[in-house]
Amino acid sequence: MEEKHFGPVWFIPGENSGKYPFCHSIYIERADVLIDPASDRKRLTQIRENHGIGAVWLSHWHEDHLMHLDLFDDLPLSISKTDAPPLSDLELFLDSYGMDEEDERQHWRVILRENFHFRPRKPSSFLHDGEIIQLDGTKVEVISTPGHTPGHLSFWFQELGIIFLGDYDLTRFGPWYGDVDSSIEETIWSVKRLRDIPAKVWLTAHETGVFEEPPGDLWDQYLGVIDERETKLLELLEKPQTLEDIVGAWIIYGRPREPKAFFEFGERAHMKKHLERLINQGIVTKDGDRYRRL
Repeated sequence: MEEKHFGPVWFIPGENSGKYPFCHSIYIERADVLIDPASDRKRLTQIRENHGIGAVWLSHWHEDHLMHLDLFDDLPLSISKTDAPPLSDLELFLDSYGMDEEDERQHWRVILRENFHFRPRKPSSFLHDGEIIQLDGTKVEVISTPGHTPGHLSFWFQELGIIFLGDYDLTRFGPWYGDVDSSIEETIWSVKRLRDIPAKVWLTAHETGVFEEPPGDLWDQYLGVIDERETKLLELLEKPQTLEDIVGAWIIYGRPREPKAFFEFGERAHMKKHLERLINQGIVTKDGDRYRRL
């Protein structure tokens, strides 16, 4: 995957095509701003040494967007106020994912420290919805796009016709909304908001990364994954099922995968969101430890 420059906005591809645990980064030349430092450690170091990086922004708090943040411990850090707390403490980070099992938490303590170089950080400032930031060479509007996380942000370079969608990445996997404060409804709202912005170039944090033609049907396919997951869950619930039965059906990931502590957690987190939504809609009920379709 190639690095691409759209005037002062540089698309820095992540390792392995920006697939988890990596993501693509955005560098704003002249303004020396780096967004989501988890692409390529060597390239980010080169950019700092050869061009300069004066500040780091995060679209949200997830580990695959801050993997190389430790390279920039000495620089100002900005994020939405809502998404800032998990950065301040490793245990709070795990709490925000809803990790309850101690063996699961211990697995992730090690991974976060060793693989993602997690170090507690407190932002120097917060980014706010609708804020227009004048940078050297361009300006950017901060857009609140909750759902993936409660404080997820996208960035709209209106003069250039470029938008960075962050983790609304239009991949075949579909949206992630498995955190404690994630929301299926807000995810749908945010994707529709982003679709209505009259961009000419769409940049995302994972996989394809650069769309220089309108994504078109990809918007509907991306949101359609939510309905596909829900349809499969309702079919399963024609007979009463425990949460572990539901997790074992692998509706999200399709089949058992390793490491178990990652994939089983993701499966459970998403299914709990769907079950909560369906119960609130009066479509599913819970009797004891079993869920069933009404």
